[in-house]
Amino acid sequence: MTAVAGDSVRSEPEPSAGAAVTRLGSGGPWEALYGYCRVVRAGQLAITAGCTSTVDGRVAHVGDAAAQTAQAIRIGLDALAEVGAEPADVVRTRMYVTDRMYADEVGRAHNAVFGAVRPVATMVVVAGLIDPEHLVEVELEAWLGDR
Repeated sequence: MTAVAGDSVRSEPEPSAGAAVTRLGSGGPWEALYGYCRVVRAGQLAITAGCTSTVDGRVAHVGDAAAQTAQAIRIGLDALAEVGAEPADVVRTRMYVTDRMYADEVGRAHNAVFGAVRPVATMVVVAGLIDPEHLVEVELEAWLGDR
C-alpha cells in the first residue's frame, strides 16, 4: 500500500476535523488516473474504494462471480488492515453485481467472510463495471472505536 498526496498522500489532521486523515493507494491502474485512493481512515472510520478482482492490472477469475467476490473482499480487507482495521471491525458492505443471476453466489461468498460479523449490507444490480469482465465490485467500511 502506498501513501498518497496528489499521487502519494498521507495527510495530517485538518484544523476543524480534530482527527487525522490517512489516505493510502494500492497502485492500482485507475487510482492516479481518476484521482482516488484504495482506503481512507478518518478518525475511527475506515472506508475502501470499490474493490474488484483486479490483480496486477488484470481481471482475475473471469466468469466466476463467487471467486471475484472473494478476491475483491480480500483486497478490501488487506487495505483496511493497512489502516489498523480487522474483518470484525467491518460494519457495512456494498456489493455491485452486473446481473441479478450472480446475487446468490456473491451473497454466499460474502457470508463466507462476514457471516459471523454480520455487517449491514447492500447489493445492487448495475448496468456494468469499468472492465466488462468484472462481475462484482465491493466496498467495505470499518469502525475502529478507540484505536
